[in-house]
Amino acid sequence: MTTTFPELHPATDPQPSARDDHPVVLLHGGNVAGWMWEPQLKALQHRTVVTPNLPGFGSRTAEPWPGLAGAADDVAERVAALTGRRRFHVVGLSLGAVVALHLAARSPGAVASVLATGALLLPLGRAHRLVSGLQLALLEKAWFWKAQAAAFRLPPDARDLYVSHGLSVRPETARRMYADVLAGQLPDGLAKYDGPMLLVAGEREAKVAHRSLTAAAAAVPQALTRVAPGMHHIWNIEDPDLFDAMILTWLDGRVEPRLRNL
Repeated sequence: MTTTFPELHPATDPQPSARDDHPVVLLHGGNVAGWMWEPQLKALQHRTVVTPNLPGFGSRTAEPWPGLAGAADDVAERVAALTGRRRFHVVGLSLGAVVALHLAARSPGAVASVLATGALLLPLGRAHRLVSGLQLALLEKAWFWKAQAAAFRLPPDARDLYVSHGLSVRPETARRMYADVLAGQLPDGLAKYDGPMLLVAGEREAKVAHRSLTAAAAAVPQALTRVAPGMHHIWNIEDPDLFDAMILTWLDGRVEPRLRNL
């Protein structure tokens, strides 16, 4: 992984048999950046992929966090600027999953499909707030980010980058982002989105992640809900093969059969 990880990844092996040629937009989690998606790029080399850095993260740490709605609008504009395309598939994990749903609510015509995993859409309880407060207090401590990297089971070649990036995020950005996530709410207008939607949570995620699936599916009747067996929150690196298969199968109009019903 590299600190100069690009945001645009043109297709290197286009497949004429693909259902469509819309770009695939991968939205990163909190306190990381677009580089977290490097494990997925090989599987998606037949598609144009965009791994945008959200405001305040990656190459954009000097920018203020604009809120979830502002981040969603930023993604739509950034994808259009990078690709010249205004319709795309969106895949989001954690913070990126929440932004993906705001994007579907605010720009439904731009979103060909949504795959969101680990979206926390309900107010988080006391335990989560205590943990978040502790994290905010330790943002500038390298040992904290090293411990996080170990807890997330990051591969050795990714840990130094994770630590250096975590230390680069401005405290004010983290505070605002955490406040948005802790507040937990369904995006306004989400029910207007009528395209395909797959909502996923890791089996070993906090129960609020599972309850969030039910809440979102109630607002979007066509949404499908699934559980990734044995997985935690950040599972694109925990089981990249299953994660890749989930994306590829979804882009083909199906649901990866190893995912379980909620």
